[in-house]
Parts: sequence; structure tokens; C-alpha cells
Amino acid sequence: MLQVRRDREIHKEEGGWFVARWHFSFDRYRDSRQMGIGPLRVFNHDRLAPGAIWPMHPHADVEGITYVWKGTFRHADSLGNSGILHPGGVQLMTLGSGAEHSEQNGSKTEPMEFLQLWILPQVAGLPPGLQQRQFTQEDRTDRLLKVIGPAASDPVRVHQDATVHVGRLSPGTAVTHEFRPGRGGYLYLIEGRARVASEELATGDAAKIEDEAELRIEAGDMSEVIVVDVPLRFTPVGVWAR
Repeated sequence: MLQVRRDREIHKEEGGWFVARWHFSFDRYRDSRQMGIGPLRVFNHDRLAPGAIWPMHPHADVEGITYVWKGTFRHADSLGNSGILHPGGVQLMTLGSGAEHSEQNGSKTEPMEFLQLWILPQVAGLPPGLQQRQFTQEDRTDRLLKVIGPAASDPVRVHQDATVHVGRLSPGTAVTHEFRPGRGGYLYLIEGRARVASEELATGDAAKIEDEAELRIEAGDMSEVIVVDVPLRFTPVGVWAR
């Protein structure tokens, strides 16, 4: 089953130096129908103006995932880490026992766009840490590239039984993703036009996925897509269990 969410239905926030689309309840946006899916609790598409800096702020018991879509992403955190990521770059910050981080536009002249996801970990109070990996456009072209997973062999490791896949699909290209029993997820068409199962999606559209053994995605135009695969049943831990 797919629950399609059109771009116009997704919450929009504007703050002068940023424009954001918040897919699930987040900060001052509250919608009891949109509380995430399984341990995926936040899915944001953020756009930062040139030179903008999201001030340092704290989190705990979150696996904070960033996927860079456009521009130059710069990171800083209270652990002393820093770094630059370009389009295709993936970052995961484990914010278990608590840490602060800052998202920044590394360019003074060009805007920057990134997706930010929060996946809740299986265990509370994990030691904070940072992982980063830069992927190329070629890496994800005409395939669903797994960029995050729970295994030590995965490119970036998340402390949850979850995976994240990204793809850049040429017109007419079709890819599939299989969901094991008891699993579902979230699909977001970052850009383009694609047929997902029996639904036609356009730029900014998304879909919650439940009870689908296999998901087929066929691009109509050059398309960029992200798919998150999570267990549908999940018991919150740490600060989220209160």
C-alpha cells in the first residue's frame, strides 16, 4: 500500500535565510497523521541561503542523517568535527548521549539544499560520533545505491535495522526495491517524474510504504529519488520513550 503525499500537501517553513519542507511533525509543526514511519521520525528538505549558518543546537538519542542534494554543505559539532560535503555526500551523526551540531552553507554566493532524516536508534545513550562519505553522481546513476545500513560493511553504519538508498534514474529506467515482511518505508522524489507502483509522482511528491513486497520505480524524466527502508514496529528508546 502506498500513501502518496503531493508536494503541495507537505508542510512549508520559511525563515528568511532558509526554506524548509517538513514531511513529519517537527519543531512547531504538529500533525497527528504525520508522525513518521517506524523509527523514521524526521524527514526534512532544507534550503539555505548563501553563507547561511544553522546555529549550533543539541539533540540526543537520534541518528541524524544528511544527504546533500545541491551546493556545498559544511558541518561543525561540539565534538570538534568539521568537514565539507558536495552533492551526493552522506553524513550520519550519532547523537546518542547528547551532542550539538551546526549545518552551514559553505558557499557565500550559491544556495545549498540537503535532506535531513532522523532515525531513532535501537539503544539509548550511544557515544556520539560522526561518519561521512562522499558519493559521485555516477555511483547512483540508474540504480538504487545503498548509502546507509546497519552492517559493519555498509558505507555508513546506522544503529538501527534501517537502510537508505538513493538513485539518479534516466528516462525509461526502472529499478526495484524489495521489502521484507514487517517492513515499509518512505520514498521521496527529489526531482523529476516517475511512476511508483501504480502512482505517477512529480518533483516534491512522496509516499509512505506499507505491505509492499516489492516497489518498482520507473523514471519518466531524469529523476532523483531516495528510499528509506525501516521496520514498521518499533519501541522508542531514551528521550523518545518518555
